[in-house]
Amino acid sequence: MARTPVERFPQGRTFHHSSFSAEQIAAERELSVSVCLPARECAQTIVPIVATLLGLRERGVLDEVLVVDAGSLDGTAERARRAGASVRQEAELLPEHGPVLGKGDAMWRALSVLEGQVVCFLDADTEDFDAHFATGLIGALCCEPGVQFAKAFYRRPLAPAAGEEASEPGRGEAAAGGGRVNHLMARPALAHFYPELAWIRQPLAGEVAARRELLDGLPFATGYGVEIAMLLDVWRSVGVGAIAQVDLDEHRHGHQPLSELEPMAATVLATIAQRLAAEGRLLGDGEPRAPAERPPLASVTVA
Repeated sequence: MARTPVERFPQGRTFHHSSFSAEQIAAERELSVSVCLPARECAQTIVPIVATLLGLRERGVLDEVLVVDAGSLDGTAERARRAGASVRQEAELLPEHGPVLGKGDAMWRALSVLEGQVVCFLDADTEDFDAHFATGLIGALCCEPGVQFAKAFYRRPLAPAAGEEASEPGRGEAAAGGGRVNHLMARPALAHFYPELAWIRQPLAGEVAARRELLDGLPFATGYGVEIAMLLDVWRSVGVGAIAQVDLDEHRHGHQPLSELEPMAATVLATIAQRLAAEGRLLGDGEPRAPAERPPLASVTVA
């Protein structure tokens, strides 16, 4: 039975992760579920994440846990393997398409080996990982009629990056100061150009779950633009009524210094501009400098 959303927007649905318990998902789901962790130098966090996910597998919440490693030098792959996850090197997946071009490309390549009818992508560098990071998103896909794509949102306390000072004297972190590109670039751009998606609180969140057949039909941006491109392409493909967002409360992981956020913001803007140009809504000379994209996996012959 469908649960009542915490909030109901004219555009879409928002839930709290507590709406979907492990027991409910195990009892109600009719689809197989794969969880994928794209990972790069995540040796300090990967083991507890894998252990938590394998615990959910034992409880019937999911079927597959795959770590796709980016050639990490810190032992990420070996630690994940010893913890019980399946591990693949991203460069070994679809090698005929050349070198891997970042996280989005790794996610696209992972689809060639993931087996679930629902695919959940989670960050491998999350600190203090809890089961609700998975159950919130999987529950929205498996227990809510009509949902084909679920995106996370959360509070991100901002601890100063290495070499930076605390944001306020006497304080080591700001309670909700993380996700700066999200707040200063992605959300304002969506509100201006795609008001139908202005209710999405963290369009750049990397934690998503989606129906496999939907993902197979989408192009994948290869750089920092993968999250915003996926959101826009999902909306255009299945409409806002098939999208949900899930409140995961608080999310902690490392932050990049401000000096490194400019290229990220530029890529997000270029990705949005690319979509606007394709829609005939962006006029001007030249093409927007968005990152390369991989075609929908459904159009590619997988050996």
